[in-house]
Amino acid sequence: MTEADLPPRLTQLTFHGPLSEARAARIVDRLGRAAPARVLDIGCGWGELMLRVLDAVPGATGTGIDLNGEDIARGRANAGARGLAGRVEFVEGSAEGAPHGSADLVLCLGASHALSDAEPPEHSAGALRALRRIVAPGGRVLLAEGFWQRSPTSAELAAMWPDARADEFHDLGGLVDVAVSAGFRPVWIETADGDEWEGFESGYQADAEEWLAAHPDHPLAQETRERVDRHRSSWLRGYRGVLGMAYLTLVPVG
Repeated sequence: MTEADLPPRLTQLTFHGPLSEARAARIVDRLGRAAPARVLDIGCGWGELMLRVLDAVPGATGTGIDLNGEDIARGRANAGARGLAGRVEFVEGSAEGAPHGSADLVLCLGASHALSDAEPPEHSAGALRALRRIVAPGGRVLLAEGFWQRSPTSAELAAMWPDARADEFHDLGGLVDVAVSAGFRPVWIETADGDEWEGFESGYQADAEEWLAAHPDHPLAQETRERVDRHRSSWLRGYRGVLGMAYLTLVPVG
């Protein structure tokens, strides 16, 4: 069985999260005005937002760290295609405990688990303390973190991922409080809207759904069908309209 026989992975997503082009442009403009010299992307995936910041800030350099080799390869290819290969390094490995030094801009987009092995929701506090140590004085942190938009019902929790808990996330106010306690001021607070979530969830599944339609009798079809059906049900019956994604632009105090 060759790679061409397998379902493609995430090719229809630009960002690995519920983030629109319009919001990304606003974020890049805002972060770029601080003129960061060094950008660090924790749990970078293919590092799309980091590459856009580097493109917007001539001379800035970046480092992306992620465990997924396929995503790292995609990031390197994208950097080369945009003429940024000489200004960015993609590192395949764990971010926790890595000697990455300080950076003027630290991106941590849905990757707080990479900086803390504490159980949710305590991992958010651990990650924010780590981010406070990493970011340079006067720098910026962009944290994308999940939060409960409202308390989930028992039926919704049962439809989510295994062992989902009502205390697994903070609400938005609680998450911001944790950031302040870790030594930050929140200079910008925004959250993904319904269109961004639907675009992300649909794009997340689209490759596999199209592959299944074209390969209904493939040896991997049944397990792929079960996987995507579970995920779709988890979203539509579980966390849709319940789980939010906050984008917090944070400045260290002192």
